Amino acid sequence: MGYYFRYLLVFSLLFVFSGSLSSQRSRSVPKDIQVTTYVTDKTGTLTSSQLKDLETKLAAFDKETSTQIVVWMEASLNGNSVEDRSYEIAEQNGIGRKGKDNGVLLYIAKDDRKLRIEVGYGLEGALTDALSSQIIRNEITPQFKKGSFYGGINAGVDAIMKATKGEYTAEDEDKNSGEGPKICCIPFPIFIVAIIFIFIFVLPIMSRLFGGKGRKNSNWWWTGGSGSGWSSGSGSSWSGGGFSGGGGSFGGGGSSGSW
Repeated sequence: MGYYFRYLLVFSLLFVFSGSLSSQRSRSVPKDIQVTTYVTDKTGTLTSSQLKDLETKLAAFDKETSTQIVVWMEASLNGNSVEDRSYEIAEQNGIGRKGKDNGVLLYIAKDDRKLRIEVGYGLEGALTDALSSQIIRNEITPQFKKGSFYGGINAGVDAIMKATKGEYTAEDEDKNSGEGPKICCIPFPIFIVAIIFIFIFVLPIMSRLFGGKGRKNSNWWWTGGSGSGWSSGSGSSWSGGGFSGGGGSFGGGGSSGSW
């Protein structure tokens, strides 16, 4: 009984640890990527009235649908990939509702001329990779190329809203082409279940197969085993609104683009 009690104790601790990570995520967000409003412009590109219009629209959409859409614009990626940077901001801030994972981040690196729509787990069926790519190509980048960043962001936000409501659909060629199956990141709950499965089934079977010393050696995981800056800058601001992430999760869904 003591042998199996150790297994029970380990995955009980795993659940406690995972819950602790989730509850503390919002408190541990680095200040330089902390989302406090629906629209963050660290480049000073958008005017106060433009920020207010976007903020009001996104706050109302959140209240109406519970879907959280956030816009983040900064000067440069500083050598990072647009996928890594947008995922970091979206996941760290928990954009979207816990359990629904219905968050979207429209990320823009202005000087690098790169952008990405990062989509939460719960919206990947409605706002697909192909549809995100279409919105970038048809709604956002044409405006950016003309120097109208507000126009591109506003058009992109409107299209994202319609997509999550099922009103903005993909073109025929996008439906057929897509981007292929995406294997990127394993959802954290699935990872925990996989670990528990290994502890409950795999390790005991291995212990029985090898027996004796084999069982002792199979407990290496219990004894410890052996082996082995961002600059926020100054930007436009609007003293209104107030964003608070709800604990949404992301897995790499979405699409990137450039102009």
